[in-house]
Parts: sequence; structure tokens; C-alpha cells
Amino acid sequence: MSKKVSSEKMIKDIRRRTRTKYSSEEKIRIVLDGIRGEISPAELCRRESISSNLYYRWSKDFLEAGKKRLQGDTVREASTQEVTELKKENEQLKQLVAEIALKNRVLKKSLNGTGSNGADI
Repeated sequence: MSKKVSSEKMIKDIRRRTRTKYSSEEKIRIVLDGIRGEISPAELCRRESISSNLYYRWSKDFLEAGKKRLQGDTVREASTQEVTELKKENEQLKQLVAEIALKNRVLKKSLNGTGSNGADI
């Protein structure tokens, strides 16, 4: 009995390590093949070596995403370049605010006289 359990465990471990990762383009292609109806979902799953549960989950996700998109309920993800540019702009604005705050502090101190009375503004 222990040999059977250990061999089953070994097979599961091998399957887990050799699991195929599908890109979003591949998932879309598979789902669209199923939607076209030229072959049955069962045959499609055999051809692509995926479980029917996985195919139906991808189909559901695909249709839900399309539904949200058509309803206008989407949040566009920023590209890496956009994020980099926004971070750069943010840093520049922070520096500008710091410079203005420093000039403001110096001006306030000069208006109060020497500014060395120990009271910081």
C-alpha cells in the first residue's frame, strides 16, 4: 500500500513540476476555438491537453471580461513606461515643493527679524 501511495505522490509531483503555463494569447485562442463550435469542447480539451474545468473557467473569465468592457467598467493598466514617467514627474514635483517650502521658510524668518529666537515656523 505504501508503494502505491508513494508512486501516486511522485506522479502528482511530476505533473505539478511539468505543468504548462499558458499565455493570455494562447488562452484566448483556445477559448475562441471553443466558441466557434467547429469542434466539441471535449475534443478541444484533448487536443490542447487541458481539463474541461480549466477550459470552462477560461471561457467564463473571457466572457465576463468582455461584458465588463462593453459596459465601460474597466480600469486600464498602466504600462511600464507610463509608470516610469509618472514616477519621474512625481519626484520632480516633490523637489519643487521642497524648494518652495524652503524659500517660504526663509522668507518668514527674514520677516520675523533674525529668525534666531528659537521659534521655528
